[in-house]
This record gives sequence, C-alpha cells and structure tokens, in this order.
Amino acid sequence: MLVNRMMKHGKKSLAYQIFYRAGIDIRQQTKQNPVYVLRQAIRRVIPGVGVKTRKRKRRKGKTAKVYRIPIKLKFSQALLLAIRWLIGGSRKRSGTSMISQLSSELIDASLKKRCNSIRKKEETYKMAESNRTLAHSRRKKKIKKKSVLKKEKQRLIPESKINKRNSEKIAISTT
Repeated sequence: MLVNRMMKHGKKSLAYQIFYRAGIDIRQQTKQNPVYVLRQAIRRVIPGVGVKTRKRKRRKGKTAKVYRIPIKLKFSQALLLAIRWLIGGSRKRSGTSMISQLSSELIDASLKKRCNSIRKKEETYKMAESNRTLAHSRRKKKIKKKSVLKKEKQRLIPESKINKRNSEKIAISTT
C-alpha cells in the first residue's frame, strides 16, 4: 500500500527501489528492523478522528456556509490517511533523494515523535476539537425498529414453511 501511494506515473519498480533502499538506510542509522520502524511510525501517525466538510443550505440572498464536522474514522481510512501523510511529509523534506527523505521521515515519526506527518495529525485533532460542537449535525442512517424487522422477515418466509413449523410444534406439544 505504501509503495502504491509512493508511485508516480505508474513507475512501480522505481517506487519499490526507493522503499527497499530507504529500509537499508533505516537499518544503518538505527540498527533496528526497518519493518518495525515502519509499523511504529504508522501506528504513531494513525488518526482517530477526521474532519469532513459539509455545506449548509443557503437562504435567499445569502451564500452557503461550509462547516467542518469531526467524525470517527474506520481503521482502513485512518491507515490510508497515515500513509498519505507520511509520504507527503517525506516529499516536503529537504534532502538529496527520496530515499533519504523517506527514511528520515519514518525514523522521526517512529523514534523522535516529531515530523511533518505527526504535525498534520495534530492539526486534524485541533480542527476536530474546535468544531466539536458540530458533531451532532452529521448525517445518521435511519435504523428500523425491531418489530418492523420481524414483520419484514415473516413476509420473506413462504407460508408453506410457516405451516410446517406450526404443525411440528403442535405435534411435539401433544406427545
């Protein structure tokens, strides 16, 4: 997933080379397993809360207002954001090559706890915290009551099966 996000213009083999060489660079600098460093970096960057923008309908003569509503993220969405932020942070870094940029971003995210991707996570948390009052206005799915669900299930079962069940119950109760 990380390699696919890092890839530009369909050059996957180049993205794999950058990823593997960054792993070698991480092992030389930290004397730790690069997979462990990568996992730890992703774990520290994964956000728990995200922000979605919603537009409120406008009244006559006024423009629509845009609100940022905090929402809880699923793990897959949070993982995607974390990887995107790590790669974006490594691209913003100053360095001679993408290899050194990626390795230094992963090392900083996992060990030093200070990098562009962690800053991005903190900004998202601050935005969610400031717009906490709007959390109630997100759209919720309508949930049907249990009694309605039972009636719908009964409609789906053919009458012949219902009659067989009732006759079996009567036969059991009489014996």
